[in-house]
Amino acid sequence: MQISARGDYAVRATLSLAAAYPSLLSTQAISAEQDMPRKFLEAVLADLRRAGIVRAQRGAEGGYALARPPREVTVGAVLRAAEGPLAGVRGMRPEETQYEGVAAHLPQFWVAVRAALRRVVDEVSLADLVDGRLPAHVRRLTTLPDAWEPR
Repeated sequence: MQISARGDYAVRATLSLAAAYPSLLSTQAISAEQDMPRKFLEAVLADLRRAGIVRAQRGAEGGYALARPPREVTVGAVLRAAEGPLAGVRGMRPEETQYEGVAAHLPQFWVAVRAALRRVVDEVSLADLVDGRLPAHVRRLTTLPDAWEPR
């Protein structure tokens, strides 16, 4: 899985909003705290607003806030709002793929890959990350011998 700058910024911005919840934060405050370009952040926040992840308030005291408590917003929801489906194969969903011959069972594999990814991103909330309390099964993944080694 490749996380684009858009997805990374979306997660980081929502973490800032989670830490401040339920208060509003300006795009200027988020961009300064997270060291990201304000114009790009505004576009990301617009996507998150359309997806119902954040809410915007206009005016001198305006800004952005999470639309729901941080415990109710998963990293997966944020990534989908910013980037679309989590796992795609040539622009298709894994269950839509179909192959012949020796690759006939590949759709099952693609679905399993997506399921494994969901077990992490859909089971970790913004509150979990802000508090540094990852679910046990996610924490265990980080302790595997080769987890931190590039391949």
